[in-house]
Amino acid sequence: MNARLLFGAALAALAMTAVVRAAEPGTFFVRDATVHTVGPRGTLAHADVLVERGRVKAIGTKLAVPAGVEVVEAGGRPLTPGLFAGLSGLGLDETGGVPAADDSALRLGRMRPEFDVALAFNPDAIALGVGRVAGLTFGVISPQSASGGRSGTGGSIIAGQGAVVRLDGSASPLSRALFASVDGDVSALSGGSRAGHYMLLSQAISEVRNPAQLVDGDDRLLTPAGRDVLGRYLKGAGPLVVRVDRAADIRQVLAFARRENVSKLVLTGAAEAWRVAPELARAKVTVFVDPFTDLPENFDAVGATLENAARLARAGVTVGFSLNDHEPYNLRKVRQAAGLAVANGLPWDTALAALTRVPAEAFGVADRVGSIAVGRPADFVLWSGDPLEVTSAPEHVWIDGARQPERSRQTDLRDRYLEKLKRGDAR
Repeated sequence: MNARLLFGAALAALAMTAVVRAAEPGTFFVRDATVHTVGPRGTLAHADVLVERGRVKAIGTKLAVPAGVEVVEAGGRPLTPGLFAGLSGLGLDETGGVPAADDSALRLGRMRPEFDVALAFNPDAIALGVGRVAGLTFGVISPQSASGGRSGTGGSIIAGQGAVVRLDGSASPLSRALFASVDGDVSALSGGSRAGHYMLLSQAISEVRNPAQLVDGDDRLLTPAGRDVLGRYLKGAGPLVVRVDRAADIRQVLAFARRENVSKLVLTGAAEAWRVAPELARAKVTVFVDPFTDLPENFDAVGATLENAARLARAGVTVGFSLNDHEPYNLRKVRQAAGLAVANGLPWDTALAALTRVPAEAFGVADRVGSIAVGRPADFVLWSGDPLEVTSAPEHVWIDGARQPERSRQTDLRDRYLEKLKRGDAR
């Protein structure tokens, strides 16, 4: 199928799927739920949750229902914080078949930390509805370091800035982060050797911290705007998120962060992180892993194992989950990935935290998402059963206190063709 046909199909899907805008925060009462707060109060059996104007007013047993308030009968079913969609091209990449629809990589061939993919975020993208009906309420849109292939040539090991977004159709980011890659896939961007990553990163940081050394005619890596942005992240304005897989590279990243006084470091990918778990625990670095990663796809991940998350957690490392697939339509599989991690030794409560509280804390939005607590926005999901079982499904989803429509492109397609089948129309 050529690009013109793909574009026409995408437009048709957009026309068929209603645009969802952020709804108004509501007042409602969830009665008799198993409330997984993922916070200090732990799990509360047969508990009630009162929400007023979008914020949690009270949590407890046998709470009084205010007059006129909508009551949602949970019947003991699980209520959890909304789940994390991971680090991806959500709202940046409409379809994998049309490279022009992917806004996640800058292909200028030089280091531009000021590149901010949040400016290209489309809150009306179809994939947001697909994730939302699966219980995903927030995620991180992340830039990619272009290195050939689908991302195109050019690019930089500092990919640019990403942002935490909600999946409710609202366009305002909750926070931002700076992204870099130092795995083998981007060696071409640093002269053909991964050793060049650290040379270039050190030079960029030197330009920020020693501006008096800059003279006319210098071969500079950063623009004035880039130096300003990188300087803010070095001072802790947000986390530096580094994609890295090989154990040896993880050690080098940790050493680099210590040497350059990087205050907030987050790792993603981390296929061989279990091999350096004690060092990661001492550094207090949050590590986002993909529990599906098992057989190595390259020499950076020879030590990949389904027990990666469990081994890291046993060593005291804070673990989060994010799929290695940057395309947004498979994000809902992150819940299945968490269940797989539990099947391979990770405690259930730790897996739920890896999908909720951990990413919220890592990206500085724990006051908005990631746990259920009095005074915080109602951002949670009522499930039909165990949320880490693939046979369970969301029954109700609330984002920022607003009930979300139980619709997506897939549900619209289902309903459309079921109706045709009922009429005997196979077209």
